[in-house]
Amino acid sequence: MKRLEGKAAIVTGAAGGIGKAAAMLFAEEGASVLATDLHIDILEEWTKGSSPAVVGFRHDVSSPEDWKKVVETAVLLFGKIDILVNNAGIFHAGTNTENCSIEEWHKFMATNLSGPFFGVKAALPFLKMQGGSIVNVSSIAGIVGGNGPAYSASKGGLRLLSKDMAIEFVKYGIRVNSLHPGGVLTPMTKDMVGGPGGHELIKNSCPMGRLASPMEMAYAILYLASDESSFATGSELVVDGGLTAR
Repeated sequence: MKRLEGKAAIVTGAAGGIGKAAAMLFAEEGASVLATDLHIDILEEWTKGSSPAVVGFRHDVSSPEDWKKVVETAVLLFGKIDILVNNAGIFHAGTNTENCSIEEWHKFMATNLSGPFFGVKAALPFLKMQGGSIVNVSSIAGIVGGNGPAYSASKGGLRLLSKDMAIEFVKYGIRVNSLHPGGVLTPMTKDMVGGPGGHELIKNSCPMGRLASPMEMAYAILYLASDESSFATGSELVVDGGLTAR
């Protein structure tokens, strides 16, 4: 039997990277997936030619109105929601407290922290019907510093939000866990890694000396989404190649 047979899932930030890998893997494992992203043109490039179990949908995670449409569409298509993966997020290097603008701060919070909160609020009435799993994709930046004030604060907030929700929702049979990736080779990090000193930075910072592939994170998300992790809630799964072990 496939690991997500008969499950219905929403995966955000699915145009590429971790979200795309997770949506594709979920479909392979038997789930029906509503894959969402703000970049609908890129999303549709692969969803239209993929398994019919994956449907692409334009989605701004910082908009409560968009979340309402996403949840309504998932329920209309699949009849229920079993899994919510809050993967969409933004990141760029080089910010510090001094040069981070107020607008930039709010943008990070709106996407990386408010987005998952809005998503859970919208999906909760349907998750409560039969229980389910929420996976919030945070970062090692939610555990250790050095990644810019806005990004670190948003991902640290998501880590604690996950724990609070886990306690609140346990009575409904809903599990909430956070994933904390280290460096992952995605469209968002590709330019940064390809820049001057990028490969040397990876070699020196990560004991494994490389970035992860999106699929390596997708398998971690699959574990947290599936019934195999039935006793895990409020947990933080760190998959970082040993970076935070130092």
